[in-house]
Amino acid sequence: MMQGQATIVRTLDVGGDKRLPYVEVIPEANPFLGERGIRLLLNRPELLHTQLRAILRAASAGPIRIMFPMVADLSEWRSARATVEEIRAQVDAPPIDLGIMIETPSAALMADVFAQEVDFFSIGTNDLTQYTLAMDRTHPLLATKADGLHPAVLRLIAQTVGAAHDVGKSVGVCGELGSDFQAVPILVGLGVDELSVSVPAIPLVKAQVRSLRFTDVRGLARQALECATAAEVRALAQSYVSS
Repeated sequence: MMQGQATIVRTLDVGGDKRLPYVEVIPEANPFLGERGIRLLLNRPELLHTQLRAILRAASAGPIRIMFPMVADLSEWRSARATVEEIRAQVDAPPIDLGIMIETPSAALMADVFAQEVDFFSIGTNDLTQYTLAMDRTHPLLATKADGLHPAVLRLIAQTVGAAHDVGKSVGVCGELGSDFQAVPILVGLGVDELSVSVPAIPLVKAQVRSLRFTDVRGLARQALECATAAEVRALAQSYVSS
């Protein structure tokens, strides 16, 4: 399994713009603010239990880590963790690393508290951006304005990274920002440990990361955090990548 490398399995992440025909969801006026991710799983324990049994049984074949999406409150995380331990005892599985996605401002702002209990973070930049800026990332008139390089989003990322690193935990980034040529130097400068990118982007991102000097991008990230708008951040990043 992955030649000894850990495989991260995200539990079922539906709701909002992600629908499954076999999961009945009550129509919601604001589906992005409704029964999504971990909320849906905690409300449908049969779905969570089935998935966890499969993941934990697979752990005997190689290292696996479980990641819970759309966690906004510590009680959600603790309920999910307790369920994992319950199922793990049933299937006699080995201990396993558990992490959460940072997709809501509440999770980012409470990252120091979460970091005491979780094993790793993955920052979902698509949702973190839309929730921070209050802009639906699927809206035809607002999608271009929902920019993950907005300073408010970057400050939440920086806060999350700092909280995790203070206690020796790792932080990854997934979403469109991880493949954004202008964003990569800033994310590395903020201290992000891993970038999750689409398969076609892997060679380009790897080559770009290898060309970076951490002292340079750390300074770039500091400047980005002091910018006032996403446009200013992008101008700063473009100047760096073009130099």
